[in-house]
Amino acid sequence: MSTIVRWNPIRELVNLRNEMDRLFDDFAGQSLTERYQPTTWGLALDIAEDDKGFIVKASVPGVLPEDLDITVEDNILTIKGESKSDETIDEGQYHVRERRFGSFSRSMTLPRTVKAEAIEAHYEHGVLTLAIPKAEEVQPKRISIKTNGQKVLEGNVS
Repeated sequence: MSTIVRWNPIRELVNLRNEMDRLFDDFAGQSLTERYQPTTWGLALDIAEDDKGFIVKASVPGVLPEDLDITVEDNILTIKGESKSDETIDEGQYHVRERRFGSFSRSMTLPRTVKAEAIEAHYEHGVLTLAIPKAEEVQPKRISIKTNGQKVLEGNVS
């Protein structure tokens, strides 16, 4: 009895990539990603928004807080840092080396105006968390309604 397997072009591309990697590994003795690993890499961010501001989280394991530089200028958030290489092992002894070392940087424009002077940064267990409050002018305001000369509803949205 034969089995029918649905053709999946993504699986075929992955298989082709794996075969190419294996070919280059055999030819060069190490993978191309190890040989030509960039010294600058990007930083993945999670950004959430509520009525009061933004919460930004970035995973930066192994990076000391003093090696991070966080700036906000013209509503552009920039996080820079450097992950230092582990020099305790001789280069010739590695079988696999996938951890990234070197400098990293990420800039992004925030979707609303923020209070740069009120930003709070916390670093715990390799996760950088930024609490970025929105500027007063972009926070929602409740409009007063008058009826018969008296206010029925007033104040800010909470």
